[in-house]
Amino acid sequence: MTDRLGDLLTEQVDDRYAGLDTASVAQLAVVMNDADATVPGAVRAALPQIVPAIEGVADRLAAGGRLLYVGAGTAGRMGVLDASECPPTFSTPPELVRAVIAGGMQALVASQEGVEDDEAAGAAVIAECEVTAADAVVGVSASGRTPYVLAAVRAARARGALTVGLSCNAGTPLSAAADRAIEVLVGPEVLAGSTRLKAGTAQKLVLNMISTISMVRLGKTYGNLMVDLRVTNVKLRDRAVRIIRRVTGVSRAAAEAALDRAGLDVKTAILMLDRSTGADPRQRLAASGGRLREALEAGA
Repeated sequence: MTDRLGDLLTEQVDDRYAGLDTASVAQLAVVMNDADATVPGAVRAALPQIVPAIEGVADRLAAGGRLLYVGAGTAGRMGVLDASECPPTFSTPPELVRAVIAGGMQALVASQEGVEDDEAAGAAVIAECEVTAADAVVGVSASGRTPYVLAAVRAARARGALTVGLSCNAGTPLSAAADRAIEVLVGPEVLAGSTRLKAGTAQKLVLNMISTISMVRLGKTYGNLMVDLRVTNVKLRDRAVRIIRRVTGVSRAAAEAALDRAGLDVKTAILMLDRSTGADPRQRLAASGGRLREALEAGA
């Protein structure tokens, strides 16, 4: 796996940045900002690969499956970051969207670069997470050849799970190992080989799409409103009240009272304030599969 590492796009040295150590802070800031500005275009170019991958993930989640991110180093941290935001944003159970990183959670705060080569650990984590054919597994690796991630994706595919390989190189072993390949070609890094830069940014953008679009498809939003947020602090309570007011048009006091009566559940609070029907709000939500728009339209 090492004989052609130097040929990878993410390992190339861009001569435009050869004077990096002689540039001023202002010059370096412009250089990095210009480089970062190319990342969204690379993601857009990969949309024909990204869209079917998200559709597959959303279908698995809708059918009762789970989503698991697998990565090492920066890629693993991106997966953990995205997964950890799903429960507070969409009130999902922690097991619905999970992430594993080579070396365990301690690798989040202390770099453990050697663990990415542990194929046995990559395969074992799929068994430990009890991955089944109902699930989706997204392997994230800038190089597209990280042994830990490759082994995990192969093990997940062998169990019948939908597998997605997200990398920043073309024609990678990860792409070949997965059912769906996403290759975001961001090009050489400003600091050669430091894939925490453009590659890491690209990974975050794609993972944002995977989780957010999947949750939208599951009915976790109303328009672009976060109606399934978990109200756990003052800021989020205020946001919840503003959402209720925007949807229903009631006063702040009425929105706050409804939110409290609903046990801090925004969707239930909105349906409590909907006078079109006397049906129990929670029953209406259950009948619509948790989709607020459908519940409101059913009562209209």
